[in-house]
Amino acid sequence: MTTLVTSVDWSFADHPQPPSPNLHGLVRNVLVAGLEGAVHTELTVTVIHPGGWLKPHFHSFEESLYILEGELLMQLDGKVHRLRKGDFTLQPVGVWHALGNAGSEAVRMLSVNTPQRQPVDGIRKDTFFTSGPFDLAALDAAAQRPTFGDPRLRWIGHYDGTPPQAEALALHDPARGRRPVGRDTALVVYSGISVKMLVDRVFGAELLTMFTVDYEPGGSAQVHDHPFEETYFFLDGEIEAELDGTMHTIRAGDVVFSSVGATHGFFNTGSGRVRWIETQAPQPPERHSYRWLDHWKRFEEGAD
Repeated sequence: MTTLVTSVDWSFADHPQPPSPNLHGLVRNVLVAGLEGAVHTELTVTVIHPGGWLKPHFHSFEESLYILEGELLMQLDGKVHRLRKGDFTLQPVGVWHALGNAGSEAVRMLSVNTPQRQPVDGIRKDTFFTSGPFDLAALDAAAQRPTFGDPRLRWIGHYDGTPPQAEALALHDPARGRRPVGRDTALVVYSGISVKMLVDRVFGAELLTMFTVDYEPGGSAQVHDHPFEETYFFLDGEIEAELDGTMHTIRAGDVVFSSVGATHGFFNTGSGRVRWIETQAPQPPERHSYRWLDHWKRFEEGAD
């Protein structure tokens, strides 16, 4: 069982990878992978500098992106999208995609993939590129802002974040004519916590999930563990975390990894709200995805 707490130091972006026929102006920083004890998860932050690109390719693994800053050009399954902060994507196994930055500001994004990608110098390959040159200007000319709500849009989404629960759950517009919503857009609310699924089986993923988590002041998740791996990328606020019995104060810019069976609980004892992006791999089972320590403690103590 492994628990990791680290922080993102964006200075890694000052040193882009050497240009190659497949990429230019791109740099990745691996936060969680095999060296950190993960079996199913690779979590990275990636920066694409102005004029940078990654030519069309596909993977033998599943990948998702969450845009933190900048404007990303993304070619996905033959369509080119202009993505901004709060947008998220899924790149299924074997689906062509390309990335580019034709703007004047760097693109920052969070990336998760599973199963873990193979080392670049490994004997197996899991990423396959097209041959020939790459035209960033053509990608820019073809890019359009996604039409969210269009049932033909696949593997691209946007979420602005959850407001305070009293506001999020209030109904201000009339019953008839209200914007359609359903389980695919539902907000899960419990114990001062709001969860909005971004990438899951409904969205088209088979191997991972990605979602936002917001804690109200006083919100808490009691100590528990899972039969899958989780990562947490903290966006706003400050929270107390009990990780394998050790207390930590977690703030925006911090990253937490919890392996299978590692215990963790989060408690917002402050006066402000807390927000993070969370990932899971493999996808949770339909039942028994949580094991609350307090429910099992009495049996450890000898109860029948």
